[in-house]
Amino acid sequence: MITLSLIGIGTGNLDHVTLAAVRALNNADLILLPRKGEAKSDLIDLRRLLCERLLEAPVTTKIVEFDLPSRDGRNDYLGAVDDWHAAIANVWAQQIDEHLPNGGRVGMLVWGDPSLYDSSLRITQRLSAAGKQVEVEVVPGITSLQVLTAEHKIPLNALAEPVQITTGRRLRERGWPNDAATVAVMLDSGGAFTALPQDDIYIWWGAYLGMDKQCLIKGWLSDVGDQIIQRRAALRDTHGWIMDIYLLAKQPLL
Repeated sequence: MITLSLIGIGTGNLDHVTLAAVRALNNADLILLPRKGEAKSDLIDLRRLLCERLLEAPVTTKIVEFDLPSRDGRNDYLGAVDDWHAAIANVWAQQIDEHLPNGGRVGMLVWGDPSLYDSSLRITQRLSAAGKQVEVEVVPGITSLQVLTAEHKIPLNALAEPVQITTGRRLRERGWPNDAATVAVMLDSGGAFTALPQDDIYIWWGAYLGMDKQCLIKGWLSDVGDQIIQRRAALRDTHGWIMDIYLLAKQPLL
């Protein structure tokens, strides 16, 4: 039997890792760390740092790095993601069979939280569907959305009003969601907010939240929209990758 712990590690800030996550790391027999290529080496470097700082001595946990399969950029987005998840599940299974053949506890360090726009739970389900005996443990983590509101010192919602969390792709395709006073946008490839009217929407934007390279911008879209797009492009050129998120509202949040 394999116990697979999906451990939310927040946004890369050591101070954002919960005590439950530390316990789960130290209880693991095997920790799998995904490599996403040289351009995103910061992401595995942060995972290595977490293991170095949080695993208690003497360290008996085996730490194994593996290359994460790349997603096909074809137009059939959902089909490409489905194939990608299948490839990742195969790699996970291979690593577990090789390094923990007699069963035990496996730790996967999940950016943010496993429940919010992350596919680790879906990939784990594929392992079970393929016949591997897997018991899943989920350790929640601080999300980038929580850090965004904390850094901008705002609540997530206007008083007694609903919030919708969506993606940049959906925002471009469908515009402002019905009945949402506040919209949180994740997984935007850049500038999806330009599909919206610019003169009556306020934005709170953040990139690399919780990291030493954190960048924040806020203001009316008509005033700061172009600035965000330019700043985002410059940051991506500098670091080779970017993670950002933003909150949009049509009324004050305080």
